[in-house]
Amino acid sequence: MKTSDRISSAFAAGREASQPLVVPFITAGYPTATSTVPIVTALAASGADMIEIGMPFSDPLADGPTIQHASEVALRNGMTVGKTLEAVREIRASGTDAALILMGYCNPVFAYGVDAFIKDATQVGVDGLIIADMPPDEAGEFLVSCRAVGLSLTFLVAPNAPDDRIRKVDGASTHFSYCVSVTGVTGARSAIESRTIEFLQRMRKLSTKPFVVGFGIKKPEHVMTLGPHADGVVVGSAIIDAIESVGGAGAVVVDAVNAVSTLVAPLCAAARQATMTAQRREA
Repeated sequence: MKTSDRISSAFAAGREASQPLVVPFITAGYPTATSTVPIVTALAASGADMIEIGMPFSDPLADGPTIQHASEVALRNGMTVGKTLEAVREIRASGTDAALILMGYCNPVFAYGVDAFIKDATQVGVDGLIIADMPPDEAGEFLVSCRAVGLSLTFLVAPNAPDDRIRKVDGASTHFSYCVSVTGVTGARSAIESRTIEFLQRMRKLSTKPFVVGFGIKKPEHVMTLGPHADGVVVGSAIIDAIESVGGAGAVVVDAVNAVSTLVAPLCAAARQATMTAQRREA
């Protein structure tokens, strides 16, 4: 399948079924240097149609302590941008056809070389990118380069963003936007705030493209609460926590795989019950 077509297909299938996608996030190279491929393939087998793979970075400003820790472990394990791309190549060679989104920060991409990174990411089977510290205002050339090779680029939008900002992020994002459910950093939370629902309802009125919501989602109840108001829900810190519960950096790969599968399968089941209440308006 052509790069980024997987993203369109995933959202189209979710829209047809009126069901949000469950989008797990894992950090490449965590808990071990060889765990990325088996964990991602297990997530796809558990029902995830789109998976975010974090490129570890030493200063991940948007991430809370859980994912910061995972990045630190991954870096100690020798994980690099190049090795993350190689892991994606192996994931595709295994037959996994879920949409794969690389999430990271500007500095490692610039160090790799923007043109080389976009070319290599496309060649190994990456479908899209989320660069957390790259706002659309500063992404002009990067966005042009991605569009030239069919690589999707997604921008973040915060709950306190004014309407004009939401429209700008929606317009700049290739296939979908990423709604940050709270003002702050990533991390699993115990409850969903009512203002998060209000934010998603405002997003639905203003956007022309699909959008996912992340930061703080960890339980089927969260999926049931947020799922009706978004096209997808992202689960990140809870996955790292699940791996920590079976040994963290010292976890045996099979135990890590079982832990994430046990977490994500019920979330996907909940998504099948979380009928979206409204479709986005057409562009």
